[in-house]
Amino acid sequence: MRKLLSVLVLTYVSATPAISAPEYSIQAIRFADSPGDAVADMVMGAAADEKIDTIYAVWLIRGEGRNILFDTGFHRDRWFRIWTVNEYLRPDKAVSLAGVKPEEITDIVVSHAHWDHMGGIDLFPAATVWIQKDEFRYYTGDAWQTDGNHGGIDPDDIAELVRINTEGRLRLIDGDNQEIVPGIRAYTGARHTYSSQYLLVDGSPPVILASDNVYLYRNLSAHAASATFTDTDHAANIAAQARMIELAGSPERVVPGHDALQFEHFATNGRVAKIR
Repeated sequence: MRKLLSVLVLTYVSATPAISAPEYSIQAIRFADSPGDAVADMVMGAAADEKIDTIYAVWLIRGEGRNILFDTGFHRDRWFRIWTVNEYLRPDKAVSLAGVKPEEITDIVVSHAHWDHMGGIDLFPAATVWIQKDEFRYYTGDAWQTDGNHGGIDPDDIAELVRINTEGRLRLIDGDNQEIVPGIRAYTGARHTYSSQYLLVDGSPPVILASDNVYLYRNLSAHAASATFTDTDHAANIAAQARMIELAGSPERVVPGHDALQFEHFATNGRVAKIR
């Protein structure tokens, strides 16, 4: 009898299908170009006079009844006066090119609070916004004190973030290796800002969306840190990049935050590249 029960248990287990991760589609959406950027500002150790044309992008993840936007771009006038921005299309209009209306975005994951990544959170009125708890607390508090650091942070974006919280649409991610929704996990990225994060989108194959934790593919190939919050964080950023490659299974599946090459590496139609 015991042998028969063992056979029955083994038969049941082998017949039970393995639980697989949801299969999300991923698209990079270019909403603007940034000509003549200094490579040394993105790749530590690069020559001071080396320039590169980069892009501004957001990433659309679809599946399981969700339309998830990783980063939101920007639209506030002050930044156009500070930076040269070419071929600009407001991020909500750019996302529409991928067939998703702004009000259909269900979730926004903010990699970090810099103006060019969080500056469009008010363009997607129905979205639940996800951000690292420490990032939220720092930039809604200590960053604006006399000993704080709020370089690259737009106060209007912070006011919008607080408003979204009061509406009940904000979710705080508490640290590293946290699952946001099934098959999508957030990892902390070694302080590009106070508590920046990147995403692992599981599936076939897995993909890392790095945002500014990896500015360019060159960061990966040269094992060079991105510009980070403090000089002491450069080694931690290199370690984070190695972890990204391990999680993705290949450096080709780590998607940088500002590299125009992603629109050559993946099949592209206009402003939209199909990553998976």
